[in-house]
Amino acid sequence: MVERYVMSIDQGTNSTRCILFDHHGRLVSVAQREHQQHFPRPGWVEHDAVEIWRNLRRIVPEALSDEGVAAEVAAIGLANQRETTVVWDRRTGVPVGRAIVWQDTRTAPLVDDLRSDPGDDFFLERCGLPPSTYFSALRIRWLFDHVNGLERRAEDGEVLFGTMESWLIWNLTGGVDGGLHMTDATNASRTMLMNIRTLEWDDELLAFFGVPRPMLPEIRSSAENYGEARSLLPGVRITAALGDQQAALFGQTCFSPGEAKCTYGTGSFLLLNTGTDVVRSRHGLLTTVAYKIGDEPPVYALEGSIAVTGSLVQWFRDRLGLISSAPEIETLARTVEDNGGCYIVPAFSGLFAPRWRSDARGVIVGLTSYITRGHLARAVLEATGWQTREVVDAMNADSSVALKQLKVDGGMTADNLLMQFVADVLDVPVVRPMVAETVSLGAAYAAGLAAEYWPDLEILRRNWHRAGQWLPDMDPERRDAEYDNWQRAVERSLGWIKPPGST
Repeated sequence: MVERYVMSIDQGTNSTRCILFDHHGRLVSVAQREHQQHFPRPGWVEHDAVEIWRNLRRIVPEALSDEGVAAEVAAIGLANQRETTVVWDRRTGVPVGRAIVWQDTRTAPLVDDLRSDPGDDFFLERCGLPPSTYFSALRIRWLFDHVNGLERRAEDGEVLFGTMESWLIWNLTGGVDGGLHMTDATNASRTMLMNIRTLEWDDELLAFFGVPRPMLPEIRSSAENYGEARSLLPGVRITAALGDQQAALFGQTCFSPGEAKCTYGTGSFLLLNTGTDVVRSRHGLLTTVAYKIGDEPPVYALEGSIAVTGSLVQWFRDRLGLISSAPEIETLARTVEDNGGCYIVPAFSGLFAPRWRSDARGVIVGLTSYITRGHLARAVLEATGWQTREVVDAMNADSSVALKQLKVDGGMTADNLLMQFVADVLDVPVVRPMVAETVSLGAAYAAGLAAEYWPDLEILRRNWHRAGQWLPDMDPERRDAEYDNWQRAVERSLGWIKPPGST
């Protein structure tokens, strides 16, 4: 018997996954392959886009063979690491260099210039985003300024720009032989080049950054029939693409205004559905497109982006060698009752929401001879909790309704000590779904809707089931005192990187 499934391709910061989902939203088969992280200079983070495409070519057949029965793929949906910038030659399909990853901070001097002139409001009014090393437009500008002849080639339409879903769709649909050059509204909303209201490339922003239209992909809805694959799965329709965090919001079925999720991965990202209203944050959050289904009006979200959470655990493991595997951090943290007065602020790439300080760098404060590996491990986990608290405080200040519950997903949610701490510092219940792969599931849901594999949003809601819940259980006085300590620690991380020429 031939079973029909939806295939989700989740191109993430550390790996690429291919997953098959059935009608009940259950994971049927998965294949995954990591790619190399390149750190050529301090603050620089790069990926090899060709390696990522090669990995995808390997894992798609693996996912289909792991299923073990005859499988028909009804549709393909993609989710991707956002803001990571690829520029490639239209005629050869070869990237002009490695992809510049969303964590990369090489554009910090450009950010400083933009914040002073023309200032944040110029950008917030048009694209909903403040100047930051986070977004793609500054990386394109950096490439133009550092790769000889690239800007002219872009003007002539010889090179193409895209985030990772654009690169993969182009290759899947033919590449140099007529591949589709497109993106969706969620990914386009992270470039600083798209008008947040019209969902079109903005003439003023393109002129400001000097980005030529011929290199830009066509902006499409998050869920619609883009075209058929010509490589790997010939004839199968590609019907969805979303940035990974918007895909997680969709996979968590946060379809109503006021519903929120936080994905705990390399970084952590908290999104609050604001419906069809474009809500401009006054407290350091981002206004972003949550999703756009076919011809329906776009749905928007407020987002709090935290740069370093899971990657802090990786640093603790790989750079310090204090644990041999990521899950060990919970065991080590449980050897002590508290952090011993130690706090870690992981501003490895500056601070993202709600502070947006590219001049910040990581600090460990409160060290005494009493501190052990266990205290440091607990401080690592607590850093994620306190950063979440700062984002939720900003979200509550921007929203008319305070957060009542937080849906969580991502690899770090397997850490029960961390999830309990998040519930404690937020003072709201934290819930985790049965399917932890909500990024992949969201891409599958959007693809399945466009392909009529699922009829409507309501049936997707019925697929959501709770697997875990953590209820707040911290004394309010202790919560307030610890939060004050955390904020004082953050203050000590600021102003570490001085502007060029300062003394």
